[in-house]
Amino acid sequence: MNSNSENYNNIYRTEISKIEKRLSLFIKGKEPKSLYEPCSYILNGGGKRLRPFLVLISAKAVGGRFNDVYNAAIAVEILHNFTLAHDDIMDNSPKRRGRITLHKKYDVNTAILAGDNLIALAYENLLKDCNANTKKIVSTFTQAVIEVCEGQSMDKDFELRKNVSISEYQRMIYKKTAALAEMCCSIGAQLCDASTNEIRAVSNYGKNLGMAFQIQDDLLDIVGKENHFGKTIGSDLVEGKKTYLFLRALEKSNFKDRSQLIRIIKRKGITRSEIYKYSSLYLKLGVIKDAEKEITKYTKLALKNLSSLKDGEGKNLMIWLANVLIKRNK
Repeated sequence: MNSNSENYNNIYRTEISKIEKRLSLFIKGKEPKSLYEPCSYILNGGGKRLRPFLVLISAKAVGGRFNDVYNAAIAVEILHNFTLAHDDIMDNSPKRRGRITLHKKYDVNTAILAGDNLIALAYENLLKDCNANTKKIVSTFTQAVIEVCEGQSMDKDFELRKNVSISEYQRMIYKKTAALAEMCCSIGAQLCDASTNEIRAVSNYGKNLGMAFQIQDDLLDIVGKENHFGKTIGSDLVEGKKTYLFLRALEKSNFKDRSQLIRIIKRKGITRSEIYKYSSLYLKLGVIKDAEKEITKYTKLALKNLSSLKDGEGKNLMIWLANVLIKRNK
């Protein structure tokens, strides 16, 4: 690791530590405990905290300061956890990041209410950093909430459909994942009175980085290291999810291989004992390499959008983050 990379890594760790501290303190002592303890539980569940970091570095990349946008950074992390609470209920997930999910630790009604409260708390924190352009910033934030909900709905629809195209999948992951990263970068810049061109540059960076991130999640489900990835390898296959790799395999397969893949759709998943069989099929069809190319493509698009920004620590942090994410847990 070179000295610049080590310096940026230290900045990331320092800022994430500050975010963690703020998350743990901002609802401390609030009543009733039956509502705020579950909220605190999910907010303190760890994770990379990439979304608040995107807010911070986008602000810095357009000439702002981290101090200008800490509340907004907290807001997007609260929003993200709101989506996780409700997604886990819809998927009936027992664990997230190695911990019992909110609805399993408490109950479904408590998790729904905590999620509802989190979205309100997200707006409360966002407004603390807003100034003259409040309406535009709140509108950007709200549109991302709508996109995430639409993306989750599309994802659930895909579970019931036999045929899903890669272009439909790309639209779904844009809404479910990339739109939130795009919004993080946009509001970071907007809060610092950036120009239209600067806002567009960082927003497009966030959008493409989000696309790369989600396809890499699909890939890591097959090739990742379980202790790093935070979930059981092959779980997308077991659940019958129509990921980029699965859809690309369908496109490239011959009749015999395609019939094996169609079985996953008909059975809505596979058994754990079949994971190696299907991951080997992915390897044979070359979809592992295809996914890697897609990740590289979107990462390069993200970086290309930064070329119009002034050189400086904020821009360098955005470049560093993209390069770190493309290599994560491989």
